Amino acid sequence: MKLAMVRVDGSARPAVMDSDGALVDLKACGMVHWENLDELIAAGEDVWREAADAAARDYPRLSDPELLVPLSSPQKIMCIGRNYADHARELGHDLPEHPVLFAKYANALAGPGDEIVLPGVSREIDYEAELAVVIGKRCKAVDRDAALDCVFGYTCANDITMRDAQKADGQWTRAKSPDTFCPLGPWLVSADEIPDPQALAIALELNGEVMQDSSTAEMVFGVAELVSYLSQTMTLLPGDLLLTGTPPGVGAGRDPQVFLDSGDKLKVKVERIGELENRVR
Repeated sequence: MKLAMVRVDGSARPAVMDSDGALVDLKACGMVHWENLDELIAAGEDVWREAADAAARDYPRLSDPELLVPLSSPQKIMCIGRNYADHARELGHDLPEHPVLFAKYANALAGPGDEIVLPGVSREIDYEAELAVVIGKRCKAVDRDAALDCVFGYTCANDITMRDAQKADGQWTRAKSPDTFCPLGPWLVSADEIPDPQALAIALELNGEVMQDSSTAEMVFGVAELVSYLSQTMTLLPGDLLLTGTPPGVGAGRDPQVFLDSGDKLKVKVERIGELENRVR
């Protein structure tokens, strides 16, 4: 199942994709109690099944709807640094012995097609293609073997970063959380469509040139291990986001270095999920 947020008659609505790639407005199907996907995910598996069933029924399809950011108010946006070995090495770091955790804030969220707005305080703004995990069930101290049962689904993310601020501050919050610095989308893909999150091609294009090209198999810590690790110390809730790290090829790791400029076009691609496109301003 693929779920999206769309704009219909000026308002944001949750939608489900049918087998032909067309989107169905869930409110038009009678699912009027959920204003967004954050609420729908929190409502539980019976509601998820109802949404999936709507995609197979003869409801009107939306014509070329505007896609919006699929999640708007996650309680947590948890991010993992240095989680691909070659990426850690390209920036001069040793492999971590345990997951390197940092956070972004909800103000950083942006949707497919939204502009990434460059703040004037940085000249070294970088891209990072990532697989994002959406938690589906409340969980605490979950074993690794059961961790994927807590996952609702997956989407694409771009962990935009001010490298100069990251280096100057010694920790990453300011560098990672400017407005629009967490593009997400284009939709959510339910976990049943991704049987192995460690077997997905992941890539990023900048102005049509491939800059990152790897596989989630190259993660140092896989999705199940990350969910289990995080749940040992914090309760994970439906709608929480986990960005799982970026592969090699970031601008800061190149010679010469490549940083974003106004007018640049970015495309994140994750196998079995889709493509997330944004322009820089």
